[in-house]
Amino acid sequence: MSLQVEKLEKNMVKLTIEASAEEFDAAIEKAYQKNKGKINIQGFRKGHAPRAIIEKMYGVGVFYEDAANFVIPTAYEKAAKESGLEIVSQPEIDVVQIEKGKEFIFTATVAVKPEVTLGDYKGIEVEKQEIEVTEEEVNAELDRVREQNSRTINVEDRAVEDGDMTVIDFEGFVDGVAFEGGKGTDYPLTIGSHSFIDTFEEQLIGKKVGEEVEVNVTFPAEYHAENLAGKPAMFKVTVKEIKVKELPELNDDFAKDVSEFDTLAEYKEDVKKAIVDRKEKAAKTAKEDAIVNKIIENATMEIPDAMINAQVNQMANEFAQRIQAQGLSVEQYFQFTGMDSAKFLENLKPQAIKRIESRLVLEAIVKAENIEVSEEELNKEIEDMAAAYKMEADKIRQMIGAELDIMKMDLAVQKAVDFVVEAAKEA
Repeated sequence: MSLQVEKLEKNMVKLTIEASAEEFDAAIEKAYQKNKGKINIQGFRKGHAPRAIIEKMYGVGVFYEDAANFVIPTAYEKAAKESGLEIVSQPEIDVVQIEKGKEFIFTATVAVKPEVTLGDYKGIEVEKQEIEVTEEEVNAELDRVREQNSRTINVEDRAVEDGDMTVIDFEGFVDGVAFEGGKGTDYPLTIGSHSFIDTFEEQLIGKKVGEEVEVNVTFPAEYHAENLAGKPAMFKVTVKEIKVKELPELNDDFAKDVSEFDTLAEYKEDVKKAIVDRKEKAAKTAKEDAIVNKIIENATMEIPDAMINAQVNQMANEFAQRIQAQGLSVEQYFQFTGMDSAKFLENLKPQAIKRIESRLVLEAIVKAENIEVSEEELNKEIEDMAAAYKMEADKIRQMIGAELDIMKMDLAVQKAVDFVVEAAKEA
């Protein structure tokens, strides 16, 4: 294998990778062995036709695609290591030469980690934040706990009101024809949650259990399903249940039920302390973010689009995993919000760029300040993870494997955050 490296604009690099004719012929043979059982040639038993006969019948390039797919991953991985580049995106592959008896040549265009030129990062000025907790905030927290400890009761003596939890059956029609995905049975819907499009929920207010109603709405112009976008629709809806939450009274008995305290006064004081602690943590995070944002402003870097796209895709996958853990698919999320995949990914871009910029400047500070992570610090992190997951530390270390260097850099980056925060000035 031979390799040529060509630097392009905006931290993009083109790797031209050449595999020998012998390597490519071996890949063609492998592709032939993989596919020969699927090919019928008159005069030969299925799977026994010689490669030369198949190539004559279907063309010399019949196995090229599979052969290329055998060669490219291994050759690219070897070339990426040989290049010594810090590649931060998936390769964009283009085949340059593919011909029997000749070298197989392809290019891989990749983004590489940008160089960062740091500006001022010590002595950054940030505004001092005072921590205060109001009575209203304490009461709001108490109401939240009451909400958690509420019980749901069925309502049968009145119609639907804003805030009620309902159970409905529905079927949607456009131009009098039922559309795919527009039907639901025993669907839980909280009125006022705005989880359905347009004024769907508002039109159920005043309806009673067992009552059927026609709900008229208009799909958003940018709705993910093009066949429905911007169109008026009618839903036939049956209200099957109306439920409300019954909250417990706020008294000493409530305090005993939800806490270790005997009186409401003691419990309220503990709630206040918890809010102070939460605000202090939030203030610390806000301070860190403000300092890092200022450091980003003072630095210069050129982030390749491919790196941004890779970060966006990673964040989209993380989001998908989170909502799937809650029992909701991405497709359902798009349906309920009226968003499509392209718009969703575009909305993630500013956050993706900020995440990349933050990491790059902090890694640059790690390098500039020679910040290191000791073996003791690494072991402590692994032990903390083991305790959190109730596993053996050695098992955690084994699972991390080759990602150990990434963990060390993560710890070094956090030390860089602590460094710039300690060096900052409060105005």
